[in-house]
Amino acid sequence: MRNHSVAPPVAAANQATRNDWTTIKTLVPYLWTYKWRVLLALGCLIGAKMANVGVPLLLKKLVDQLTVTVSHPQAALILPLGLLVAYGALRLSTTLFTELREFVFAKVTQRAVRTIALKVFRHLHSLSLRFHLNRQTGGMTRDIERGTRGISSLVSYTLFSILPTLIEITLVIGYLALHYDVWFSVITAVALVVYIVFTISVTEWRTHFRRTMNDLDSKASTKAIDSLINFETVKYFGNEDYEASRYDDGLRRYEGAAVKSQTSLSVLNTGQSVIIATAVTLILWRATQGVIDKTMTLGDLVLVNAFMIQLYIPLNFLGVLYREIKQSLADMERLFLLLDQNREVADATDATVLATPAAEVRFSHVDFSYETNRQILFDVDFTIAAGTTTAVVGHSGSGKSTLARLLFRFYDVNAGAITIDGQDVRNVTQASLRHAIGIVPQDTVLFNDTIEYNIAYGKTGATKDDVIAAARTAYIHDFIASLPDGYATMVGERGLKLSGGEKQRVAIARAVLKDPALLIFDEATSALDSKAEQAIQTQLKDIARNRTTLVIAHRLSTIADAAQILVLDQGRIIERGTHASLLAAGGAYSLMWERQQARVDQDGVPVVMGSPVTVQA
Repeated sequence: MRNHSVAPPVAAANQATRNDWTTIKTLVPYLWTYKWRVLLALGCLIGAKMANVGVPLLLKKLVDQLTVTVSHPQAALILPLGLLVAYGALRLSTTLFTELREFVFAKVTQRAVRTIALKVFRHLHSLSLRFHLNRQTGGMTRDIERGTRGISSLVSYTLFSILPTLIEITLVIGYLALHYDVWFSVITAVALVVYIVFTISVTEWRTHFRRTMNDLDSKASTKAIDSLINFETVKYFGNEDYEASRYDDGLRRYEGAAVKSQTSLSVLNTGQSVIIATAVTLILWRATQGVIDKTMTLGDLVLVNAFMIQLYIPLNFLGVLYREIKQSLADMERLFLLLDQNREVADATDATVLATPAAEVRFSHVDFSYETNRQILFDVDFTIAAGTTTAVVGHSGSGKSTLARLLFRFYDVNAGAITIDGQDVRNVTQASLRHAIGIVPQDTVLFNDTIEYNIAYGKTGATKDDVIAAARTAYIHDFIASLPDGYATMVGERGLKLSGGEKQRVAIARAVLKDPALLIFDEATSALDSKAEQAIQTQLKDIARNRTTLVIAHRLSTIADAAQILVLDQGRIIERGTHASLLAAGGAYSLMWERQQARVDQDGVPVVMGSPVTVQA
């Protein structure tokens, strides 16, 4: 057997950074999927800019022709109809080419956004439980939202604003250099270089302000969402003001960063305006001097002035566009960093589909730790025979629920192996492994949807009759039928509209509907009262019959007829056997049983597992 020993990873991936070119190279393949649309859009872009540059040329001819006519009264005044029609056609062509470019490229952008968003979503679901226990939901969702929006912004700004401006600049400078005094092209080129260098330098200086704003915005959002999700807890302890204070602290930090960002923006805008105003003034001075010296016509003056207006109006927004591009890249960086998160648990390249003809489970000398300095399981070794029930008991923190997580392969063991019918769970696909296992967890979290949806989640595509049959098995059908909206009743955020017992019965119905080869009951009746527990316990036994079942329990009375009972203490199996043999041994299990059977301690308070519990009236 191959060596599968692994160590917990060092979780610092989300602190990594990417440079802008890396981010762009990651994006390009998603756009190039539609290369013919991209090339056609670029053709339309060039056509639009050539038409745009042609407008001042026609305007020059029109002015020169009218100037000749006015300066020679004997000449007949003829309406330059051809020039006027050509002028209108070029104006229209600019708009048509621009709209056609937008039409052609829209699918490219939106499909790239959709593909990347779906890939990130799938990747997040493929990451280990360790990642999701450490993540901050509010901040991560904002990162995804801003990142996908940043893709659209980046494509829009670069292909539809920056690139057209650069093409137009090239055409204008080329025309000026060929047809006029060299100073026109020199002034224009120098101004452009100074403008671009100034804009990039100041924007780079400003970028860290924007990154700080992003980080603080995510943190503030995380605090707000976390507080609202735990609304009841906030109310229990009367900590509304405290939560508001924590949220305001995040907003205050964001406010400070935003003020610095806006101040630096004013510096950038002022500098850009000075550069543009100086360049336009110098250009107009040279053109006016040319007319006075009769080396240029009025049409040339109009042409140069029109070129400058066409050039510097979009150029005036170049700084804004560059800032937005940098912002989009910063937002996309956070999104792609999520894709860079390595899968701690991944399918082997030669992984096969799990086959469960008998569904025998074997834990072979398993060691495991969530953190390198705190081991949870020590040499855990046991077998769950096919079609039988094995129960695991022990105090909180002994590692019981960790067994279920390892069986689902949310984590990989550090040493040893877990096999199902002789197949190492690391050698089979995770999809087939989890398809074969059903679980009723201790803490049932439901989707904010209907009861029917939550039960049917165990088997997507199940019919309404299947859902009702599962609900009857879990003894929750009558309760659902008594509700005004029946199975269409919304359960609320994380199922908060239902009681703990009702949520757990929904979870049981969901597991029943899945009809798995292996079952895990992780404190499956812990949220039920005694009457409900007794009513459903028989059904649980029926559900588990002929299925390999792992039961994690506190209440020993619920697992007395298990084929095998394991007593776990601080990650080690200290006892194993049947209920009768463990009682006869007079060890830890026997002591637990006596405490639960005693029912009351010296103060008359009911106890479970040696700990006082509250009795509901």
